[in-house]
Amino acid sequence: MPSHTVTRRSFVQTAAAAALSASAAGAAAQPAAPPAIPLGLDTYSIRDTRWNVFQMLDYAARQKLDMIQATWANFQSTEPAYLEKVKDYAARLGVALEIGYGCICPVSKRWNPKQGDPRTYILTAVRAAKILGAKVIKCYAGNADDRTSAESVAAQIEATAKAIRSVRNELLDAGLRIALENHGDLLARDVKAVIDEAGKDIVGSNLDTGNPVMGAEDPLRALEILGPYVIATHIRDAIVCEHPRGAVAQWVALGDGGIDWKTFVARFAELCPGVPFQLEIITGTTKVVPYLEDEFWKVAPNAPASDLARFVRLARRGGPMPEKIAAALEASPAPASKTPQADKQLAEVERSLEYARKTLGLGIRWKT
Repeated sequence: MPSHTVTRRSFVQTAAAAALSASAAGAAAQPAAPPAIPLGLDTYSIRDTRWNVFQMLDYAARQKLDMIQATWANFQSTEPAYLEKVKDYAARLGVALEIGYGCICPVSKRWNPKQGDPRTYILTAVRAAKILGAKVIKCYAGNADDRTSAESVAAQIEATAKAIRSVRNELLDAGLRIALENHGDLLARDVKAVIDEAGKDIVGSNLDTGNPVMGAEDPLRALEILGPYVIATHIRDAIVCEHPRGAVAQWVALGDGGIDWKTFVARFAELCPGVPFQLEIITGTTKVVPYLEDEFWKVAPNAPASDLARFVRLARRGGPMPEKIAAALEASPAPASKTPQADKQLAEVERSLEYARKTLGLGIRWKT
């Protein structure tokens, strides 16, 4: 039987080679890191600052955000020379820019006849977005006041799709799409119906995660329905808990509510690759969601029971109604505050951004 002599040197060399081989094999077995998700802000979140678009871009740069969705009120002009200056300024700061526009549905209570017809109104934003180099224009059909019956929802879907189709050629020529927000008027399946009717090559979803809970819809379920269509976002957290009439919901800063954001972000990365996570932080708004009452379902008589079940589970996770929410309901409806809330809005936004970065790992620019 032959003998084998192992020297210290040969042992070390063999062990090192084995370690390198194991390390390489382990690295190969590791799953690829999930793609980075851009982090941005809808400037409506800090509306009481009354900053113009240049100041909003400065703030975004200080916060090391990847982009902003600037509301139409931030722009002081629609003249091409002015818009070119905005575009150049955003480029110098390295902050991408989207436009947050308004109501485009002529049957909505929010529609302003002074805007002319929907086509004329939308084309104003198309021209501006093309100069700015934006890829999407956020619009909405109406708001919760329009959600009064199944017929009213059907009329909104039809009129909104028609309005978007009226500018089809201009959108395609400019390389733009309308990002339709679920604004309390339409739930996820309604928004999907508009997109299917108007054409997903010219319209997608601006997924809002705060509005669904006010209509007995789980935000994660809304993401699953609209995920393949999402091209922009308004991300907001909410406390949802049980109430004798069904549930009660309150909008809060990101991380303070009951939405499972880690699960949401993982699903978002899967369904909406490359889409930014844009925070729209609005806090304090509180509403009873009376899904146990027959009247509530007249607006959506054919809503799937499975969708409601998801919302009920969300409310049950929230448990009994906290005292602070009960107090908010007793004080509601309170008169609108005339005192600017800029400092509060900035604090809530920055706390939410911290949660998005440190707990959820969102954003690109701040990591470099």
